[in-house]
Order: sequence, then C-alpha cells, then structure tokens
Amino acid sequence: MRLLVVEDEKDMNRILVKELESEGYLVDSCYDGESAFDYLCMAEYDGAILDIMIPGMDGFAIVKKIRSKGISTPILFLSAKSDVNDIVLGLDLGADDYMVKPFKFKELLARIRMIIRKKADVHENIYRCGSLVVDCNDCTVKREGKSIELSPKEYSVLLYLIRNQNIVVTREQIETNIWDFERDSTSNLIDVYIRYLRKKIDDGFEFKMIQTIRGVGYILKGNG
Repeated sequence: MRLLVVEDEKDMNRILVKELESEGYLVDSCYDGESAFDYLCMAEYDGAILDIMIPGMDGFAIVKKIRSKGISTPILFLSAKSDVNDIVLGLDLGADDYMVKPFKFKELLARIRMIIRKKADVHENIYRCGSLVVDCNDCTVKREGKSIELSPKEYSVLLYLIRNQNIVVTREQIETNIWDFERDSTSNLIDVYIRYLRKKIDDGFEFKMIQTIRGVGYILKGNG
C-alpha cells in the first residue's frame, strides 16, 4: 500500500515515515503544500496523511483543489488544530478522517486502515488476474485459493504488476512506483524481486503468470 505523508516538522515527518514503513507501507513524504499537490496529482496513493498548517498551500486548500480535479485519494488530516469548526471544515471539504495532535500511533494505524478500506473502486480494493487474487484490504495474496506469503517489497512489486495486468511494464516503471527502493540501488534489483515472486507465484503451476518480454520488461498475464 502506498501512502503520502505531508508534514512540515521534519522530525515528525521522519518518525511517521519510519513507523509506517515498519508496518509494511510504502511511503513518500514532503514538507509543503505545493509539493503535496504535485505528488497527489502525479501518482496514485492508497491514502495521504496531511497536516493543515504547512508552508504554501495549506491542507484545506489542497483537499479542496484535488477534489475539484476528481482525485479521490483518501485523506486523513493530522493536525494540532482541534477546534470543532476546523474538523467540520476539513471533513466537509472532502477529507475522509481527522485526527488531532498529539496522537497514539496505534490509533493512527487503525484510522489509516479504515480510510483505505473505505476507498471506493470497482474491485472493492481486490485485484484479480486469472487465478491470482490480491486483497488490499488485508494485504493477502492467493493463487487458486492457496495463500502466498510475501515480503512488503515483493507485495509492492506484485501490486504494481496486477494493477497493470496484461500490460508490459519496464523495470524503470516498476522501480519508479516502488518508492522505498534506495536511490543508489543496483540495476538488477527489480530482476531479483521478480525472481522471488516467480518462485512464490508460479512454481508448481503449469501456466507461468509472470513473463519476461526480452529487452522491454515484464508482464503479468491472467490466462492461467
């Protein structure tokens, strides 16, 4: 699952990112409103944790603007603004939830899970490709009903593939969309995770879903 953290206090930003990554989320972060708006317009997130009092465009303005553009990313306001009028305004503008600082991290995690579950899409947050099922509500993977255990990075690569099933994607496209890969990662890192996935997804099955398109990249095919 991909999250965006928008928090201008840098220590708090780092803590949130670290804790969320330890829970298996892929996390991008920024410190100001304009950057947050750009991220939300250019990438697909499963949820965003958004402070209100940030430099440039404030959190209220960001939500109003993205909703006017039809961007439905679930938004959780995390703010020191505790007045009921601010909470009502945030929700009325289109936020999915509102938490007041200081907060308990366990509660934040529960709220994040809630807004992600509420996210409406035609699959009810469940992706199917042939006999393969990825349930984003509880981060489970099954093929022909058999559960498959994946690491957070393996899950992230598979989620990108299944969101683009039957479409050839390049290594660069995969890496760009898996934000917790280190910037100085070796050029074959994607190949390594594809190899791990093949062992878990395809071994023991006649039809191989993860296929290499030589010189281009990979495709997840759902014929099996």
